[in-house]
Amino acid sequence: MSSRPFRNIAIIAHVDHGKTTLVDAMLWQSGTFRVNERVAERVMDSNDQERERGITILAKNTAVFYEGVKINIVDTPGHADFGGEVERTLQMVDGVLLLVDAAEGPLPQTRFVLKKALERGLTPIVALNKIDRSDARPGEVLDEIYDLFIDLDATEDQLDFPVLYTNARKGIAHREEGDGSTDLRPLLDEIVRTIPPPAGDPEAPLQVLVTNLDYSDYLGRLAVGRVFNGRLRAASNVGLATEAGMMPVKVGVVYTHEGLKRIDVKEAVAGDIVAVAGVADLTIGDSLVDLERPKPLPRIAVDEPTLAMVFSVNNSPFGGREGDYVTSRQIRARLEKEALHNLGIRLEIEEADAFKVMGRGELQLAVLIETMRRESYELSVSRPEILTRRVDGVLHEPMELVIIDCPEDHIGVVTQKLGTRRGRMIKMANPGHGRVRMEFRIPARGLIGYRSEFLTDTRGTGILNHLFDGYDAWQGDIAGRTTGALVADRPGKTTIYALYHMQPRGTLFVGPTVDVYEGMIVGENARENDLDVNVIREKHLTNMRAAGSEEAMRLVPPHEMTLERALEWIDADELVEVTPTQIRVRKRVLEANRRPKKSKSEAAAA
Repeated sequence: MSSRPFRNIAIIAHVDHGKTTLVDAMLWQSGTFRVNERVAERVMDSNDQERERGITILAKNTAVFYEGVKINIVDTPGHADFGGEVERTLQMVDGVLLLVDAAEGPLPQTRFVLKKALERGLTPIVALNKIDRSDARPGEVLDEIYDLFIDLDATEDQLDFPVLYTNARKGIAHREEGDGSTDLRPLLDEIVRTIPPPAGDPEAPLQVLVTNLDYSDYLGRLAVGRVFNGRLRAASNVGLATEAGMMPVKVGVVYTHEGLKRIDVKEAVAGDIVAVAGVADLTIGDSLVDLERPKPLPRIAVDEPTLAMVFSVNNSPFGGREGDYVTSRQIRARLEKEALHNLGIRLEIEEADAFKVMGRGELQLAVLIETMRRESYELSVSRPEILTRRVDGVLHEPMELVIIDCPEDHIGVVTQKLGTRRGRMIKMANPGHGRVRMEFRIPARGLIGYRSEFLTDTRGTGILNHLFDGYDAWQGDIAGRTTGALVADRPGKTTIYALYHMQPRGTLFVGPTVDVYEGMIVGENARENDLDVNVIREKHLTNMRAAGSEEAMRLVPPHEMTLERALEWIDADELVEVTPTQIRVRKRVLEANRRPKKSKSEAAAA
C-alpha cells in the first residue's frame, strides 16, 4: 500500500515560532487560495482568542494536494497547557514537522510536543524558520536541536532527520541556505519523500478512532478522527465502542478535508482523516468498528491535571445585571460540555452552585473563563490551587521547568525572586550578546502570580516559558502576596475627591463614577493588611474659601484588572467576578463586620 496517495503530518513548534503562518503559505501555494484571495493572515487561527493572543489553542486539520498526493496537515497548539489537544492530534498522524525559530532555538513547548511525538515513534522533519532575522544563528540552533533529540532518547532513525531552512512569512523553503529556492516546493517534496504513508489496510475490519468533536448547525454533532483500517462508507451500519461497551449505530454523512472545506464522500479509506455526521452518543476516545469483527482501538491517554479553580455562581450585589447565563444549572451544563470536548479538563461538583475545574495550567483555565465570558456567562472564580498526590505516604507536588531569557542586568532580581519561591537554578548560558538564558526547577505553586512580577522586574524585556516536570516531594512554604487590599466599605459611585485622597495608600483599580459595593476590592494597599475604605465620599460644601482649595485634583490612571492579572493577584479569601463586560475583584465575605481581620503575615503563619 506504499503508493497510496496520503500523508498525515502534524506541525509542532513553540508559541510564536511561525507554524500557523507556514500552514497559511502551504494552503496558498497549493492552490487552495488564489493570490488575490489571500487577504487574511493566519486563517487557521479561526478562534477570536487565538487571533488576539497570537497562539494556537485548538488543534485543527486541513489538507493540501501536491503532485497527486493528499497531505493532511494538523496545526497543533504550542503551549503545554493544551496537552490534551496535542495528545489527540498525534493519534492522527504518521510524522511531524518540527519548526524552530532560527534565533531563539528550541524552547520548552518545543520539547513538550516533540517528546510526545518521539514516544509515539513518529518520523520527524526539522525546519529552521525565520532565517531572515538579523540575529538568526541556524548552525548553533541545529546543534541545540540534535542535543534535544538525544536528550529525549530519539532512535537512530529519528536522529537522521532532514533539515530545511524556511521563511514562512514569504513562503520560501531551502534545502541549503541561499540555494535560490523561491517557494515551498523543497518542503512539500520532503514531506512526500520522508513521511511514511499510512500503514492501514483498506480490506481489514473497520477501525476509526474519534479524536475530536465538532458541531454543524445542519447535521448536529460531528466526530472527527482517522480511519486506521478498513473503509468507512456513508449511510452504513457500524459498531460504536465506548468505555461502557459496544452498540450498533448508523453513520450519516462522511466528510474529508480539502483545504479549509469539508467535502462529503461516499467512502473514506484507511489513512484518511474524516468527519462523520449522524452518530450522536459518542465522545473523544471512542472507536467506530466493524459490527461483525469489532476491534476497538486503545483510548487516548492524557497527562493528569495539575491545577484547579472553583467556578461558582456570581452572588455579588451586581450578579445577573450583565450576563444571560447566571444560574448554577447553566454554568454546570457549560462546564460539562467543555469537559466532553476538552480532554485536558476534569470536572468535580463541590457544592450545589460550585464546581471544581481541573486543568494543566493557568492559561488553559483562563482561556475557558474568557470563552464563557464572551458567551455571556456570569461566574465567580477562586484563586488557582495546585493538585497534590501522596506517594508512599509522602506528599508530592507538581514541579515546573522554567526557562528564562532576559538581559544580563536583570539576572540578580530574577534569581532572587525565584529563590524565594523555592526555585533552584539548574543551568545558565550566556552566549555573549547581552541576553542570558537560565533554567530553574520550581514548584508549580511558586509560579502562580509571578509572570506579571517578572515582566515588571525585567521592564518587559524578559521571556518566561515553563513546562511540567513531574512530581517531587513538598518543597516547603512559599510566601504569598505581601500586600493587602483596599476594600470598599459601602455601595455607591466612586468620586474623584475620595479617590484623590486614597491614592497615597496604594494602587487603585477603579476610576471615578464607577459603581462599587461593600466587599469589592478597589485597589492594592501598600502595606500588608487589608483596609476598608470609603471611595464614594464627597467634598462637603461650604461658603468658606481658601487659597489653593479649588485646584484641580489629578488622579493617576487606575491599574485596570485583566482576567489573567486578576487570577494571579487574588488571595485565598478573594474571588474574581467575571461578567461579559467587567472583571472585578472581591472578598469572599462581603460584609466587613463578618470578615476576619488578619495581616498577610499572620494569615501565612496560621
